[in-house]
Amino acid sequence: MLTVGIFFVTLTHMTTQQPNFHPDVLVIGAGFAGLRAIVSMREIGHSVTALETGDGVGGVWYWNRYPGARCDVESYDYSYRFSEELEQEWRWSERYATQPEILSYVNHVADRFNLRDDIVFNQTMTDAKWNDATHRWEVTTADGSQFSGRYLIMATGSLSAAKDVVLPGQDEFEGKIYWSSRWPHEGVDLSGKRVGIIGTGSSGMQMVPVIAPQVQHLTVFQRTPNYSIPAPNAPVSDEEDAAVKATYRARREAAKNSPSGLNFPASGVSALEVSDEEREAEFERAWARFGFGFVLCFRDLITDEKANKYASDFIRRKIGEQIEDDEVRKHIVPADFPFGTKRPSVDANYYPTFNRDNVTLADLRDEPIERVTKTGIATSAAHYDLDVLVFATGFDALTGSFLKPNIVGRNGQSLREHWDAGPLTYLGLLSSGFPNMFIIAGPGSPSLLSNVMISIEEGIDWLTEMIMFSEAAGNSSLEATSEAEAGWVQHVNEKADETLYPKVASYYNGDNVPGKPRVFMPYSGGVRGYRRILERVSGNGYEGIIFEK
Repeated sequence: MLTVGIFFVTLTHMTTQQPNFHPDVLVIGAGFAGLRAIVSMREIGHSVTALETGDGVGGVWYWNRYPGARCDVESYDYSYRFSEELEQEWRWSERYATQPEILSYVNHVADRFNLRDDIVFNQTMTDAKWNDATHRWEVTTADGSQFSGRYLIMATGSLSAAKDVVLPGQDEFEGKIYWSSRWPHEGVDLSGKRVGIIGTGSSGMQMVPVIAPQVQHLTVFQRTPNYSIPAPNAPVSDEEDAAVKATYRARREAAKNSPSGLNFPASGVSALEVSDEEREAEFERAWARFGFGFVLCFRDLITDEKANKYASDFIRRKIGEQIEDDEVRKHIVPADFPFGTKRPSVDANYYPTFNRDNVTLADLRDEPIERVTKTGIATSAAHYDLDVLVFATGFDALTGSFLKPNIVGRNGQSLREHWDAGPLTYLGLLSSGFPNMFIIAGPGSPSLLSNVMISIEEGIDWLTEMIMFSEAAGNSSLEATSEAEAGWVQHVNEKADETLYPKVASYYNGDNVPGKPRVFMPYSGGVRGYRRILERVSGNGYEGIIFEK
């Protein structure tokens, strides 16, 4: 998940067409979800304009350019399914693609389908207001531009609103400060520098092994040790590429009928039903091949504490075996929560990096940061001299990007007010009181508990069919009822309570952002189960949704 791959260069250009300020559909964001929304809205004959903060497409892969950035879902599955021609013509070079290769793919899609013609770059939506008289959304951007659309599709991403972390004395630091979520596009030369990284989630775990050989010294400031599974990465041979492309439809079907949307079959066997030897052998097989899919090797790793303990103990042992120093091992092996209840990382050589002489682990549970000084970071136990400070502190997940702009629906109620005690959605796609507004891969959908590409495309396909259904009946607006919304939120909570997720502090529950309501946000009923619910709702004439002329 770490080694730097081939850099594919694609020229990113801005649209030269005059933007359509009043299309049928306004899409906010031009990442994977935004581009897919443009394709679908075009297919049903709607004019569409996407507003994108950056000056290029790609969303999370446009912004997160830090060293080692790589996807934790296999490349062939982390791709669009809407075009068989696209599937056949694109050639992935590695099993787990790097950020440059993923961004190259996104740019290829944008160019191949002329999607930039409907994107206005360097436009950040600050306000959106529903006009009940015109049945349109009126949108204002940061530079004062005014747009309006009959439909508003929020394709802003579940991991795009970076957390604002400010430490005492931070303004006094005389070195350089960088954020993994906004890494400079021109890159950063860290050779010979004393570097500190705050954060050991996915970004930190990917970055550490890549930059450690370059820097004079690396200090990793760890708040919570996390589980990570080795990424079984490898170059994709021509034979493998041909085999996947010959059976792509079957591969897509298998993924969308799995709980997670990953191309690994979910086991129907309990970890408690097999012998110790059988369980150990299955764990070894999953460790060597499954990556993030390790959680699927038995059916009850996320629902049963005893089953999970077997997995957690196995992974802890595997992590410990990679660490030479007893003291480092004591601090870096996770011990306080079950595996999988925080999103696990997928890495390449993260743990062995701490065997290097130029790498230090600072455990912030034992020595909390007191302040940033002119020359580094002072903890309660030591001062760490630094030339560069990197924040890999994560995101306001699942709700941050949707609540950042001021969105006002019916009767002057804002989305911030409506979600004040936690996100309220119907099917994770609509929110009561906000007509013709759709949320892609947000709270109440499988989103971050799934291969998000499947969740994006499933959601957009379903919404597109609903729009066609509504317009065929002559309706001008649609929205979820408050009763349907309340019922869905209750269902999401009930499914979560069948798992270990609510028992642990994580971004799934909003615990990583001070003051955020503690609510389990994604849908844990699985990709297949979620799709069956969508099919039932549409089959019943879109129950739970009000249509207005």
